[in-house]
Amino acid sequence: MTSPEPTGQWWAAEQTYTDEVVGTDTLAAMFEGAADRYGSAPAQRYKGGVHDRSLAPAVIPAAPDGEYADISYAEMRSVVRRLAAGFRDLGVAAGDRIAIFADTRMEWALADFAALAAGAAVTTVYTDSSPKQVQYLLDDPEATGVVVGDDSLLERVQAVEDDLNLSFSVVMDETAPDGPAADRDDALTLADLYERGDEAFDLDAYEGWIDERDPDDLASIIYTSGTTGQPKGVRLTHRNFRSNVNQCRKRMGPRPDKGETPVLDDHSRTISFLPLAHVFERLAGHFLMFASGATVGYAESPDTLPEDLQLLSPTTGASVPRVYERIFDNMREQASDSAAKERIFEWAVGVARDYARAEDPGAVLGAKRSLADRLVYSTVKERMGGEIEFLVSGGGSLSQELAEMFLGMGIPIVEGYGLTETAPVLSVNPPEAIRPGTMGPPVTDVDARVDESAVGDDQFPTAAGPVGELEVAGPNVTDGYWNMPAETDATFTEDGYFVTGDIVEITPEGFLRYKDRLKQLIVLSTGKNVAPEPIEDRFATSDRVDQVMVVGDERKFVGAVVVPNFEAVRRWADREGIDLPADDEAVCADERVREWVGEAIDEVNADLERVERIKAFELVSREWTADNDLLTPSMKKKRRNIRHVHDDAIERIYEERAAVAAD
Repeated sequence: MTSPEPTGQWWAAEQTYTDEVVGTDTLAAMFEGAADRYGSAPAQRYKGGVHDRSLAPAVIPAAPDGEYADISYAEMRSVVRRLAAGFRDLGVAAGDRIAIFADTRMEWALADFAALAAGAAVTTVYTDSSPKQVQYLLDDPEATGVVVGDDSLLERVQAVEDDLNLSFSVVMDETAPDGPAADRDDALTLADLYERGDEAFDLDAYEGWIDERDPDDLASIIYTSGTTGQPKGVRLTHRNFRSNVNQCRKRMGPRPDKGETPVLDDHSRTISFLPLAHVFERLAGHFLMFASGATVGYAESPDTLPEDLQLLSPTTGASVPRVYERIFDNMREQASDSAAKERIFEWAVGVARDYARAEDPGAVLGAKRSLADRLVYSTVKERMGGEIEFLVSGGGSLSQELAEMFLGMGIPIVEGYGLTETAPVLSVNPPEAIRPGTMGPPVTDVDARVDESAVGDDQFPTAAGPVGELEVAGPNVTDGYWNMPAETDATFTEDGYFVTGDIVEITPEGFLRYKDRLKQLIVLSTGKNVAPEPIEDRFATSDRVDQVMVVGDERKFVGAVVVPNFEAVRRWADREGIDLPADDEAVCADERVREWVGEAIDEVNADLERVERIKAFELVSREWTADNDLLTPSMKKKRRNIRHVHDDAIERIYEERAAVAAD
């Protein structure tokens, strides 16, 4: 079934909206147009004392330690132009592939636009990649050059350079006199690249490089996370990205019909901290922001978000569900100083959800919300910088309860959905018509349909609309994978639709509701199918469960591996006068803790269908992170890896249940 068109003034207005940002040019030309429009406005904000930037202070003024400084669009363009000329002076030709291997920072953006202006295609490498992964991510796209963040990353490249065909390496930071760049003619700093470009720069030549590029030329190769095997290089053209900028601008931009609804425009300020190597941040926090004239502030790291939010006071930002869960956990933890504060917090959270769910909140609920705002919400908003207008969630399924809670607090989160192969945004909630628990309707020019035959007739009995594997077509959709023709052919239908591999419901309003990855469906030995993610999402606001993964393939029932919230466990134990061991692993084995966490599981089970209920669980002490390869860089679960690490725990789930049944 094809997705029905939503009704409403906003949908009709979106279809015909256009402005100076909407266009059909290449990404380099798009940036040039933005620099023309917003020349003196702040483009990038960067924190001092974080990096030993080679461009500072000669090219980019040094920011005071722990404080932010900024450069304008005109200043940013000047740097981009000279870096582009530097790439050309190094021998970069149109169509070459240049890799960027660095954490998210201002120089990432500068190098990206410079490489694109020089005519290259940019391929990306995550900073947590192992040497073997680095070798693959540089060799597979046949990169001729790489831009790295610092000496440590350059060393990782040099460890595998015998298997590569690199002509040069560029380091964003200053390099050590005895470091990996010493005595290497093919290794230079970003400042060196700038100096070469400054000497060689010719405006006519630069404009010629941009003019000779076509929207259908390759702009980037971005590799999938590899959660189910070898990462695939997704070919994304300038048109793919440019179309997605247009699509998001039409939904988020300053349309005349918006009224008081927050918009994305040249007054917006965003905070960037997700990996720019990932397509979500590359579009939502980079291409879209610079096209719109927004100011992009770069967080020092995800760990310093609380501090950086205060310093940057963003109006918007993009993140993944795991970060919003962490923000909620921190809110709850800060309210746990006393039983009275904790009760007030839980009451305020309940009011926020009730307010978000109410079609007409009424005077009584409105008064409760005003009181809750004074007691709780205002403090939360101040801790997030005090000026948030709306946030975007992508890269995974956001808990409906969490979305409702933030919305009721006055911090709207617009959940969206997409894939690397779709550049990436396929759908996103309109800020004026947010439907928590959905991913919004498809963006303009995206045709979405579901193949209902991919799931059983009784798989999702409570769904309000058709459910099946989502198939899409549109100008933002890739034409395939780099050097993988068989995989490309297998991913498209005969009539040209991209097969997403995701199970999605289309609501009667035309909004998409995510169910799960088709490959992640748990097939019980009884023949019943269970979608794990919706079950796991129900724990997003639990104060007792930090992380959970549902298991049960080829078993009789659903089980779960659970990482408890150890801080909450110890607070509970202190209140109850329970003496727990210091070791987290021993805590997981404590029957009193198991019983306490089990109450949270029983609460979730109460709202689930019988076949979905978690019949047994095991507590584990190891947090799942990208560093230990149990999460992707975008914080999705690597289920295969988690199952492997916790294989013994999973076996205990079913052994213990079998033993109970035998008794």
